Amino acid sequence: MKFNLIIVDDHKMFSDGLLSIFNSQKEYNILLTAKNGSHIIKYLEINSNEKVDLIITDISMPKVDGITLSKYIKQKKRDIKILIVSMHNNIEMIDQLTKIGVDGYIPKNAEKKELLKAVASILNGEKYFSKEITSVYLESKFLESRKKQVKLTKREIDVITLIAQEYTTKEIADKLCLSKHTIESYRKNLITKLEVKNLAGLTRYAMKMNYIE
Repeated sequence: MKFNLIIVDDHKMFSDGLLSIFNSQKEYNILLTAKNGSHIIKYLEINSNEKVDLIITDISMPKVDGITLSKYIKQKKRDIKILIVSMHNNIEMIDQLTKIGVDGYIPKNAEKKELLKAVASILNGEKYFSKEITSVYLESKFLESRKKQVKLTKREIDVITLIAQEYTTKEIADKLCLSKHTIESYRKNLITKLEVKNLAGLTRYAMKMNYIE
């Protein structure tokens, strides 16, 4: 049994590379390659009885991008699976595509072995998200959860911001008109409250929370 695939990418060299990979695999048949989602939507509407198993698409494309195409497919052609292959690891895009219901997401620099594994997994009814994409997504969700759970006072935010900007304890104390002992107490309490190990952990947290640029 052969699976029918469609490739959508506006970079011809990358599209040709995918075509070469799948043409060397006897279980896959490439129905169509296209430069943007509008071509695919037209094709699916004209060939409504055509069996399409999987669409492999980029995100950033002219006219109709990968997000719009994915939304259309999941609303109108729910039997078709979608694998996103993109250089983007933007959490907002990942989150949006996850909510739309795409079946997989791997970066463009993934190896051939992972691409084929992703395709086989998806066609077997599973979801496949690369470690890189999963890591970005889970880290964002963790941070979002922490934002909701951990409430810092204004003074705590002042202290952690200055720590992240590499001010010394004495400099922070002088800036905030507090004693060095009080700043040390804030530092220890913040480490405990945020469940980090050291000043580097406080700095990472401050950056993630956009307390500093």
